Amino acid sequence: MEKFKIGYLSLCMLLIFLGGCGWFGAQNKDAEQIPTNAEPALTAKADMIDTKGKEVGTVEFTETSEGVRIHVKMENVPKGEHGFHIHEVGKCEKPGFESAGSHFNPLDREHGFENPRGFHAGDLPNIAPNEDGKVDVVFLVKNITLQKDRENSLFDEDGSSVVLHEKPDDYKTDPSGESGARIACGVIESN
Repeated sequence: MEKFKIGYLSLCMLLIFLGGCGWFGAQNKDAEQIPTNAEPALTAKADMIDTKGKEVGTVEFTETSEGVRIHVKMENVPKGEHGFHIHEVGKCEKPGFESAGSHFNPLDREHGFENPRGFHAGDLPNIAPNEDGKVDVVFLVKNITLQKDRENSLFDEDGSSVVLHEKPDDYKTDPSGESGARIACGVIESN
């Protein structure tokens, strides 16, 4: 029994010693910190308004190593599928949002994922609301960036916007996939 007490006491002293050396998460305040090279992700946001100027949601953009993650959260969206595109000008003047210009197209291609001469960098998948008129969808776009001074940057000299259309995009008809009138718009702004 005496050997057990001595062994136990020795183990306790060793643990106290190691604890003082930082083995259990203690840090020396004078120790040199190791810098990391990770930069914060570039982000942007568009506050969506309808043709009357009422806020109907947000679109958040996050630069990732695979492309730009786009998170669409909207409400009061009419039922059915709707074309959804990035447009070439960062301006949303009601009621028709024509100020947003054409689709974002820095590589001068034709419209549509199914067009052999397409697609625009601003072409995005159609979106549809649930039965309550809400949209909450995320997708990844590989042919755009939030990094300034890049050919495919959403932050060129006149900015960019995102537009919701009244009808679905057919993914092939130039210049806008027969998606109809613009029913919501948001200027993309860097966070």
